[in-house]
Amino acid sequence: MTKILVIHGAGMNMRGRVQIEVFGSQTLAEYDRLIHEYERQLDLSVVIVQSNIQGELVNVVYDAHDGDIDAALINPAGFTSGAPALVGAISQVRFPTIEVHFSNPASRGGVSVFTPVCKGAIVGFGTYGYYLGLLAAKHLVEDG
Repeated sequence: MTKILVIHGAGMNMRGRVQIEVFGSQTLAEYDRLIHEYERQLDLSVVIVQSNIQGELVNVVYDAHDGDIDAALINPAGFTSGAPALVGAISQVRFPTIEVHFSNPASRGGVSVFTPVCKGAIVGFGTYGYYLGLLAAKHLVEDG
């Protein structure tokens, strides 16, 4: 069974409480419940982590490299415009990583520093973007 790491970046713990006009009222717990539903629908194994600390996520990525993770999704959130150590870690691991954003950072004038090291990016589809990302990751792993 394909095993996918889902990484929620800095500030994701505040979803549903701040910037509701951009990200809606869903909380991170609601995102995670939906991701687990997608996990069941797509017959995957998903591990979800969230941290506001870049170094913690770097360790998670390197541990995944040495473990049984087949692919990763990352919503860098607050790390979108500056997280060189995390970007570096993603560029070094053996598995593909797909960037996912609830909204479109470019529509707010932002450019993600993760896009160049990720296999692809899915932006602007809300929580459905996680479904698309999981489906794409499963395809990458199973179909090469």
